[in-house]
Amino acid sequence: MIGDPAADAAVDSLAPFDSEKRHLLIQAGIEQRTDELRRAPASLRDFFEEIDAPPACLDPDAFQPAIRAYHQNSDLLIGAHVLGVIVEGFSTLISKSFFMTGRLTDNGVRRLQQNNRHLMEITLPDGLAREGDGWKLSVLIPLVHAQVRRHIRESGEWDEAVFGTPLSAAHVAIASAAFVAVVVEKTRMLGERLEEPERSGYVALWRYVAHLFGVSGLLLFRDYEHGLHLYRVTRACEPEPDLEAIAIANSLINSAPVIIGVETEAERRRMAVELYRISRALIGDELADRLRYPKQNTFGCLASIALRRRLRDLVGAVIPGSRARRRLDNFATLMQRSVYDRAGVNYRLPSRVSTGSDETW
Repeated sequence: MIGDPAADAAVDSLAPFDSEKRHLLIQAGIEQRTDELRRAPASLRDFFEEIDAPPACLDPDAFQPAIRAYHQNSDLLIGAHVLGVIVEGFSTLISKSFFMTGRLTDNGVRRLQQNNRHLMEITLPDGLAREGDGWKLSVLIPLVHAQVRRHIRESGEWDEAVFGTPLSAAHVAIASAAFVAVVVEKTRMLGERLEEPERSGYVALWRYVAHLFGVSGLLLFRDYEHGLHLYRVTRACEPEPDLEAIAIANSLINSAPVIIGVETEAERRRMAVELYRISRALIGDELADRLRYPKQNTFGCLASIALRRRLRDLVGAVIPGSRARRRLDNFATLMQRSVYDRAGVNYRLPSRVSTGSDETW
């Protein structure tokens, strides 16, 4: 029943201003333009003052093993993220809020590109430093969520007594836990086991990102096992997927071939069939059937991916320079599958619900 009190107050204080003024004030806070921020409402200044203070336990050096692991295995980690974790996450009531914005059903390609951009920026060296784009995008997200909550409530189409607060603190917290604990699990299923200290690095990195998202207290996972436990408990408390969850899950799968760069319609259909198969293997037949995936036999699907992975690693151990080239290829692919606007990070908040527009970053 709780959103993000600090972000909600900040966004409410911006309501009297037009879109351009809101954009400039948020930009002033994120870009540390102190003179301009002084003219902002007190609630917005308080939001940035609070978020600017790093938690006492923050140790950026602890991120490094996770950063190296991410860029070495980004192909599998993104696959685990999109085909496993995000699909599972949107099978919860989170899907209702996102469905009303239209951003995943009407413009799923750009939304996935934005998601890839955020993942890449937070896993770059110093990406989560105060001046890094990973930090800036992470701080923008709770403000976007607050604006979406405001629009959904104003729409009169949301029953808060039944569904709780749109994009609630609980849902943001469990999504943050899933982005580390469940991604590690799904990546293992695809054939890559992340061991210590990579796993601990992921926990440290995502605990800080979750902090920037506004997650705190008992809702902030302590370690890998606790994150996985929180996620499993939450899933047990959620109702079965409804039509919004079904629409978003299938939109994600069908948008992925476009992100990958498949050009012809026939090739995209063939790719989607294979992605449905991998996703079904990752999330299980029961959830896949509820999401109305096409019926498929997944026997050997994940094993064949893992085998190809092992063969590639063996080749990499024999041929000098092949691992370095693979990491470079992975990074180039990340860049191609992310959205970069020439003007830089766009700090505009969404203007309305069910728009399908690209007014946010």
